[in-house]
Amino acid sequence: MFSIQVCSWGGYTFIINLIPMHALLCIVTGCYSSRLYIAYAPFVVLGTLLAALVPVVGFNAVMTSEHFASFLVFIIIHVVALVYYIKGILSQKMFKVAVTLVVSIGLAVCCAVIAILVALVASSPTKGWSGRSLSLLDPTYASKYIPIIASVSEHQPPTWPSYFMDINVLAFLVPAGIIACFSPLSDASSFVVLYIATAVYFSGVMVRLMLVLAPAACIMSGIALSQAFEVFTRSIKFQMPGEADAQEVGDTISDGVVGQHDVVKPEKSEDTVKERSSKKNRKKEKEPVEKPSLKSQIRKRLLVLPFGTSIIALFLLVLLGAFYVVHCVWAAAEAYSAPSIVLTSHSRDGLHVFDDFREAYAWLSHNTEVDDKVASWWDYGYQTTAMANRTVIVDNNTWNNTHIATVGTAMSSPEKAAWEIFNSLDVKYVLVVFGG
Repeated sequence: MFSIQVCSWGGYTFIINLIPMHALLCIVTGCYSSRLYIAYAPFVVLGTLLAALVPVVGFNAVMTSEHFASFLVFIIIHVVALVYYIKGILSQKMFKVAVTLVVSIGLAVCCAVIAILVALVASSPTKGWSGRSLSLLDPTYASKYIPIIASVSEHQPPTWPSYFMDINVLAFLVPAGIIACFSPLSDASSFVVLYIATAVYFSGVMVRLMLVLAPAACIMSGIALSQAFEVFTRSIKFQMPGEADAQEVGDTISDGVVGQHDVVKPEKSEDTVKERSSKKNRKKEKEPVEKPSLKSQIRKRLLVLPFGTSIIALFLLVLLGAFYVVHCVWAAAEAYSAPSIVLTSHSRDGLHVFDDFREAYAWLSHNTEVDDKVASWWDYGYQTTAMANRTVIVDNNTWNNTHIATVGTAMSSPEKAAWEIFNSLDVKYVLVVFGG
């Protein structure tokens, strides 16, 4: 799955940093286990190799700063695994000496690796970080140094209404899910908490990273709803007539058993065979009527809500889920299903369709040579390639900032200067969007 993510989106760097953060958190909090080592070490090795096989990534998988956190934690987890292994085969005295040696060697290796990495990225003005990564870590970086990134609408911070538009009622269920993850906190729940915390931060920097927040919000909301349904259904079940009768029968049986314990013990002079048989009978009577501890009974009673309240709460939760489904269908139909090539607008006269983009691409496809090059702003690059089947100078893959800057310079220059720039790029046609 990680290799598919690398092939499809540059956001895979979020995954390659989130997983090392969780592994390091488990080590620091004392939750290290062999399961963590078996899961993490092969992931780093295979993930890095598979990422390097993608042409766009290549050696960036080992040369850029976005991947260094996984390598550093990879070394740390091996040192920790070695310490735990030595602890199992050595005595306490020898273990202290061995740990001192292993930790010293581990620190030396970490320092050497860090020094090598620093030397590799020192020559880069951004210290090995890409412009998008730096704009995430420092939201003001793009506006200062890379205006082209800051100018894109999907790179702007989202507004509060956009959160409600995209995740709707999940925004209110996420806090409840976070609270549920802490009771008790495990390896899995700590990963989900770390996931939602980082996803909320990054989605607050760029609106496009709602894609990262949405799965985390769904997971947290599912946990919250699961806990709520468990409490309400248990409350209803505990107060059902059949359950109450069974509880009363259990109480009477237990009282009878207690009464048997209060009977005066027979003297030692009685027949030992009778004593043994009576003990066996008493054991058989005790086995089916053993009750849970007093603590568990008190805990269950504290979590029991009134019957009517539980019924109403369940109905409201189901209604909330139905409302969320209706909102998702509406948002998918109105906001996310309209193609960006054919535009529509609503007015008093009815629905208006703007088919200019499709007609322009059709004209390019039927009236130009196959090897002609088209210059346009990068937003329309993929559309021109797919719809008109013509070569473009820049497209939505914004890795080549130089070409984008050149086309932007040409489009913002006077006609004579723009013609010279486009002529140097061997451009035959220019796509210009104007009007309203």
